[in-house]
Amino acid sequence: MILNQVSTKKAWAKAIINPAKEFPSTQLQVLSGKIPEGLRGTLYRNGPGRLERGGDRVGHWFDGDGAILAVHFREPNATAVYRYVQTAGYQAETAADKFLYSNYGMTAPGPLWQRWGKPVKNAANTSVLALPDKLLALWEGDNPHALDLETLETRGLDNLGGLDDGLPYSAHCKRDPDTGYIFNFGISAGAQGKLNLYKSDPTGKIVQKTTFLLDGIPAIHDFVMAGPYLVFFVSPLRLNPWPLLAGLSCYSESFEWKPRLGTQILIFDRETLSLVSRGETDPCFQWHFANGWVDSTGSIIIDFARYPDFVTNQYLKEVATGQTKTFAKATLWQVRLEPQTAKVQQAEEVLNRHCEFPIVSPSEVGQLSRYTYLSLQREGVDISQEMFGAIARFDSHTGTLTCADFGENRYPSEPIYVLDSNRDRGWILTLVYDGNSDTSEVWIFDSAGIAGEPVCRLALPSVVPMGFHGTWKSAI
Repeated sequence: MILNQVSTKKAWAKAIINPAKEFPSTQLQVLSGKIPEGLRGTLYRNGPGRLERGGDRVGHWFDGDGAILAVHFREPNATAVYRYVQTAGYQAETAADKFLYSNYGMTAPGPLWQRWGKPVKNAANTSVLALPDKLLALWEGDNPHALDLETLETRGLDNLGGLDDGLPYSAHCKRDPDTGYIFNFGISAGAQGKLNLYKSDPTGKIVQKTTFLLDGIPAIHDFVMAGPYLVFFVSPLRLNPWPLLAGLSCYSESFEWKPRLGTQILIFDRETLSLVSRGETDPCFQWHFANGWVDSTGSIIIDFARYPDFVTNQYLKEVATGQTKTFAKATLWQVRLEPQTAKVQQAEEVLNRHCEFPIVSPSEVGQLSRYTYLSLQREGVDISQEMFGAIARFDSHTGTLTCADFGENRYPSEPIYVLDSNRDRGWILTLVYDGNSDTSEVWIFDSAGIAGEPVCRLALPSVVPMGFHGTWKSAI
């Protein structure tokens, strides 16, 4: 773990110096504009809320305890609640007022013999999935935690009727906009890596699953649904398990970049969950895909944020210290695949700006989509030291980028696309940390006018640190 004090050189660091403070259901003050009449439902966001205990800091941004924000939009007001996920690890470390467990970027304290066989803490800090009767706090390495949709009270681990023996359920589910069925995966680490594929009904219950053996133990954070296919890019990143098992190292330090392996492409049939084809392409890394679909020629088209290597992990490690120095740039790429061979027919960079968290309208997931919304670095800033300061809409038909620059020391989160209840327009919601005033707000944009002023700004009762992923649950 990191013992040094957090630097406040950059304004974003102020949001993570101290653990975030929970707040009860609170009516939000409208700072400007008006809540759109067709915006009815709840915005949920997840991210690390606590990066410090007993004077010690976590080893990586990914280690922080998950805290969930819920913003309920009900005519004529909006209310919000913010709570930590009450995992067993969170409760034990709260009682002890110190870190007790290993995590992605840190080893458990104490001598080696005490670390042996000690479980990794489920941080429940990566994403959320809203189901009809519960909210799931998602994390890469274990079952999700179920929470109350309204109060965010933690109910406990949930195996969704099929995650026996603690099978992992990853952070990036894909929901079919027509059927409501949900697809997800999890990586099991043993002597050999296993890719577990899951298909769930609209309630979240797993109705089908299968396991596919991988080469070594890779890191896979996201995948893409493209028409009748599920597509995985397996970057040339492999876990060396021996230092990890011996308690000498953490996951972050045990991954090895092996570019000679190239990036493997796995294409599965999403109805049968069986392998269709397996191919290989140039080495690269990606945290997130934007979308995928099958075009009129039968080719699979995939948009994603591409890194040339895994240096991004070092940058994200530095975030936990409050001061970053590593240059890690992702740009938006589009790849065309032949489904029956997984061969890359064409690959091109479509946007040469540092970007991340690409998303499309939920109604277009797995289908042809024109607009991609993403987090973007402001022009003229040092991307090795700053966090994202803008969001944008990329038009793939014209190559046009429409940008909303939030100004100096303001940091928007991943944009969330919300379909208006009248289904005639869309809204973009983002959580904003304002380092100038050390406050957090929710900003709402018209999806077609993202470069203009927000249609509404809402003040949150206290600072909600920058996090990872969110979702929207409509009230209709």
